[in-house]
Amino acid sequence: MTENANSREERQLRSARQALDEAQSRLTPQRKAVLKALLANPTSHQSADEVLQAARQIIPDLGLATVYRTLELFSRLGIVRRLDTAEGQSRFEYNTEKDDEHYHHHVICLDCGRISEFNEDMLEDIEERAEAKTGYKVIDHCLQLYGYCPDCMKKSQNKDKDKD
Repeated sequence: MTENANSREERQLRSARQALDEAQSRLTPQRKAVLKALLANPTSHQSADEVLQAARQIIPDLGLATVYRTLELFSRLGIVRRLDTAEGQSRFEYNTEKDDEHYHHHVICLDCGRISEFNEDMLEDIEERAEAKTGYKVIDHCLQLYGYCPDCMKKSQNKDKDKD
């Protein structure tokens, strides 16, 4: 890992430790292993099983129930973001917005479950209108769009051609 990556991981671990401290929880070795598994693949959206496999590189006897509880806690504290896919499986990613203050959005394929990200924040006007209408102070939002990825559309078109 490069010096820059090391300092980024240290900053992310400090941020997670602070969030846990504020919730009167600790960054146990098991929680740290789960966090490191997520940080090792920052651009992927991992299932709990995938997190478990990566975390077992650090703690070989780590259990799936511990991973689920940890991901649930991290999600509640905003350390990770939970994405519910069309196939009914939750996927998780480290919440970089805690560090960057900007949220990215997701497009999820209804056929294969592929998740693509885009970084345009188009919801500021909606947030302002929601605040004016409800009196709430909006601090965050999450946009997930569902559709069909180019690969699945191409497969579908090929199946249609084969029927003709």
